[in-house]
Amino acid sequence: MHHPFRHAGVSRRAILAGIAGSSAFLTTPARLLAQATPANPTFRHGVASGDPDASSVVLWTRVSGADTAANGMWELSATPDFAQVVKTGAFATDATRDWTVKVLATGLLPGGIYYYRFRMGEVISSLGRARILPQGKLDRLGIALMTCSNYAFGYFNAYDAIARDADVDFVLHTGDYIYEYGGKDGWGADVGRRIGRVHDPLHDIVSLTDYRTRHAQYKTDAGSQAMHANHTLLACWDDHESANNPWTGGAQNHHPETEGDWPSRRAASIQAYYEWMPVREPEWLAHKGLTRMQFWRGYSFGDLATLHTLETRHTARARQIEYLDYAQTITDAASAERFKKEVLGASGRRILSPECEADLEAALSRSVKQGQPWRIIGCPMVIARVEVPDVAKLGLVPDPFSRLATVKSKEELVQLAADPVVSLAWRGRFNLPDYTDAWGGYPWARERLYDLSRRAGAGDLIFLSGDSHSFWVNRLADDAGRSAGIEFGAAGISSPGDFVSSGFDDATARSLDGAYAEHIPEVVWTDNMHQGYVRVEFGREQGTATFVAVDTVLSPFYRTAVLRRVPFARRNGQVEFTA
Repeated sequence: MHHPFRHAGVSRRAILAGIAGSSAFLTTPARLLAQATPANPTFRHGVASGDPDASSVVLWTRVSGADTAANGMWELSATPDFAQVVKTGAFATDATRDWTVKVLATGLLPGGIYYYRFRMGEVISSLGRARILPQGKLDRLGIALMTCSNYAFGYFNAYDAIARDADVDFVLHTGDYIYEYGGKDGWGADVGRRIGRVHDPLHDIVSLTDYRTRHAQYKTDAGSQAMHANHTLLACWDDHESANNPWTGGAQNHHPETEGDWPSRRAASIQAYYEWMPVREPEWLAHKGLTRMQFWRGYSFGDLATLHTLETRHTARARQIEYLDYAQTITDAASAERFKKEVLGASGRRILSPECEADLEAALSRSVKQGQPWRIIGCPMVIARVEVPDVAKLGLVPDPFSRLATVKSKEELVQLAADPVVSLAWRGRFNLPDYTDAWGGYPWARERLYDLSRRAGAGDLIFLSGDSHSFWVNRLADDAGRSAGIEFGAAGISSPGDFVSSGFDDATARSLDGAYAEHIPEVVWTDNMHQGYVRVEFGREQGTATFVAVDTVLSPFYRTAVLRRVPFARRNGQVEFTA
């Protein structure tokens, strides 16, 4: 997502805003330290598992310090002491894949929990735990939803908290696993300098070497290593794994005149992602014919739930609409409605490829026919209608329209729009979507998704969404006002909330959260003041979403907080909030 009104600096006070005074802040008895990992120069990036099915799982590590081909063994055990080794195999890696190791362990028991490690001679990696998808009767499932981990902005303490969370069965990362930004004045750079977490390389990443180096840096974080070692990853990507706000023909943060052609940069980012993440190669998929770029997955959890992830960046997305290109033609409510209908809502402005839509519809149909109660979508961006209320009329920000009335050129408008107050108030005056890079900028595509879910008999979806750096509880509806399901959105692991990072003071940022919940029909609750994750637990007929915050990302010493618990249930063929 493009955040055009960022201030480079975000203070500790801003990042921690609201925590100390919140009555919902339930601290643990003492501060936790993001788990330190033993020094292991050979396997210094830890271990990870991911992309499971009911009989197999991907195991990952990296060999450091090698300058020629490296060979070793991997082991899988039913017990953490490796007294019952059930699988072993050899691995080989070299510079062509940046010395990363990725193997597919097969022939495993549905629902099984296994322990794994890698070995080179006498050197042994840290221990990992992997979980296989269950089959048959299942009464409970716990998923940790996480997104937006920016190394420069702080320690990945929420990852560490997830590693310690005994109610989590699998972890879902909905994207922005890394950030491509760099430069001494890049977003978060001043925070990174203060806490010793400056991005490597220092410049915006463009080449394959750049992307590999950045992935390597992120996997040195202790919280990240703890999370990956303890839980099996389900993942989709968003924009920053490649560049800010990409579409099929380019990206907002890609400059061909200095950074080369977009397809080459995109290919480098995807290659590094597959090297450094525990995700299946196309040839390991049961559904044949997909490419690396077609990165969507379906997971079935026994008779309880189906989870399907989406690819929204590289296979179909139409170019984002920029408000500045139309701002001078939007002068009243009627012209704003025409803009929303004819420009944002133009037919054919895709965000999902036809192949992804077809696979999603088939998965939802199977889930309905099998009688699973829950259908979950792993969604890179918030899908709810988040149309900005008139925040100037509400008295939350100064009214900028006397200043806007004097604008005579687009250049003057660009200068004024750089002020986040002006930008937000302008969108609020005309009730426009908060960001055109999210689903609000693609209403035709959103309605198309809702339509296919209805054809599948699944108008009861639960979206688990990322990207926005805010917590969300949203009640969804299609254009006809029919329920389309519910949505839970996660705040960043370390990325700060948009109102905070745009420079609004703490009181105003909180008030804006409140105004969104009060005046936007689909928004039940939102919070941009914290970092953390969402634990979503599914039972047979009911579930609970627990919003967990960390009190700091500026130190590895942290406390956790439960900001809110939101129960939900199935009723009359729909999914509804119950409190």
